Parts: sequence; C-alpha cells; structure tokens
Amino acid sequence: MAGWSVLSLASPCLPTRLPADQRRGYKNVFNALIRIAQEEGVPTLWRGCIPTMARAVVVNAAQLASYSQSKQFLLDSGYFSDNILCHFCASMISGLVTTAASMPVDIVKTRIQNMRMIDGKPEYKNGLDVLMKVVRYEGFFSLWKGFTPYYARLGPHTVLTFIFLEQMNKAYKRLFLSG
Repeated sequence: MAGWSVLSLASPCLPTRLPADQRRGYKNVFNALIRIAQEEGVPTLWRGCIPTMARAVVVNAAQLASYSQSKQFLLDSGYFSDNILCHFCASMISGLVTTAASMPVDIVKTRIQNMRMIDGKPEYKNGLDVLMKVVRYEGFFSLWKGFTPYYARLGPHTVLTFIFLEQMNKAYKRLFLSG
C-alpha cells in the first residue's frame, strides 16, 4: 500500500487506526525500512521531510521569540521579578503562542506523511495544497483542531525547556562569569 513513510510507522505496542487487512505487519524497523524501499522506492523514506523541517523552524522561532517577549513583558509589568515564577508564566505563554503558530504546519506535515496514492497520483501536490484542501473541505478553524491536547503536550515541554535554560544560564554566570 503506497503512501506510508518510516516517519509514520506505528509501534507494535500502540493501537493503530488501520483495519487489520491494511496493516503492514513489519517484523521490526529494519524490515520496515527494507520493505518500504523495495515496495515503494527509496524516496518514500523521506516523504514529509520538508514539512517536518518547516515545522521545526516554526516551533523554534515561535518558542524563542514569544518566550523572550513574554518574559520581558512580565518583568516590565512590575508584578514579576526575574525568578522561576516569571520563567514559568513566560513559558506557558510561549507554549500557547507556539501551539497556535505550529498547528497548521503540523497538520500539513502529518497529512503529507500519511497521504494516499489515488489513481497512481499523490493525494496532495505540496503543503499549500494541503492547507487549501483542509480549509476548503474542513473549514479554516480545523487547522487548530485538537488545540487543547496539543497545548497540554507542548506547554509543559516549553516550561521545562525554558526553566532548565534559565537555571543553567544562572549557574553558568555564577560559576564562570562572577570571577
């Protein structure tokens, strides 16, 4: 069955959405790599690579910019000092902004990785085609379908990332720059 990439392989331990007759039955990851390359061609292994990189760019840009801006806004408000509470609040705001910015790109990435072949042609031409079809057939706001669980995953990740970063920066300044 064409249209699957290594990036979208389901673990045998996790439930799958495919009916039993459509499952691939890979024995292990090496078996999957070999079979995909033989049955669908080596380029199939990289399907979704470009949208995955685009998502990484959007996530990192949104996280870094919104964290810095949020932290500065909170400090300028006079209600916060540069401590862990400020870092936590700025991180949660950053996670919210990052979720809003990255969900449309994540939908494009996932749809391209999981696209089917219809009459020997791919379901989508490119990422813009995915966006246009999603908006046309599912509505504009469907680009943010699943916002709450996405934020529930990304928010804590962002909090931990920036709290660790701030604590490491603080330790570095104390240990190496206070000389």
